[in-house]
Amino acid sequence: MNANPNVAIVASLVSEPSRAAILTALLDGRFHPASELAYMAGIKPQTASFHLAKMVEAHVIVVEKQGRHRYYGIQDPEIAKIMESLLSIAPPQKIKSFNQASQDKAIRSARTCYDHLAGALGVKVTDSLLNMNVIREDKDGFVVTESGEEFFQAFQINLENARKKRRSFSHKCLDWSERRHHLAGALGNALLERFIELNWVQRLPKTRAIQITDEGKQGLKETFSIDIYSAVFNCQIGQKKKPSQ
Repeated sequence: MNANPNVAIVASLVSEPSRAAILTALLDGRFHPASELAYMAGIKPQTASFHLAKMVEAHVIVVEKQGRHRYYGIQDPEIAKIMESLLSIAPPQKIKSFNQASQDKAIRSARTCYDHLAGALGVKVTDSLLNMNVIREDKDGFVVTESGEEFFQAFQINLENARKKRRSFSHKCLDWSERRHHLAGALGNALLERFIELNWVQRLPKTRAIQITDEGKQGLKETFSIDIYSAVFNCQIGQKKKPSQ
């Protein structure tokens, strides 16, 4: 049996730098107009429109029309998962300015990976859930334990609704900046939405980075035993410190 030739079409879309930049920007899980994606990718609006049309045709992204305006977003979570996996094996981006360094640190600290938590925060939350025996690892993902059922109920996350969604419930997602797995799937999305509902985190414009609020700092410490001021966490979200000579 011959391999599906359409694989080459998708691969060619991702291999083009401008399209890869657009897809990376869309990993925030939101819909953006072409002009905004052009700005984030560092290309002209006409060029962005050309690349967006190609990706819509290949069913990699979708477009929503609101009046005369068009907004673009990633087709489904599986595409976001593939992009995150590619980022985990890609060479690190060269930092050429202070502003770029600040943006890179913010992305590594706390961000969205399509529709769930990622970066140092996402990994730390996953570690906390494992340490508290709320979830456990298996071969393909994470499994909610009996005590985890009680935890999520108390945290006001409806597991039954999350399980009904036509997607993976709680798979592992390889975090490109931490090189470790974080919780993804419908459960990962429910956790992010709950954090936003509690105002623990806030989305930031034109970036996947998210801001941890004062309420979030307190809630993360009380519920997940995560102290974002601790030396361990600060080391993870920033550049690795060189050992003393």
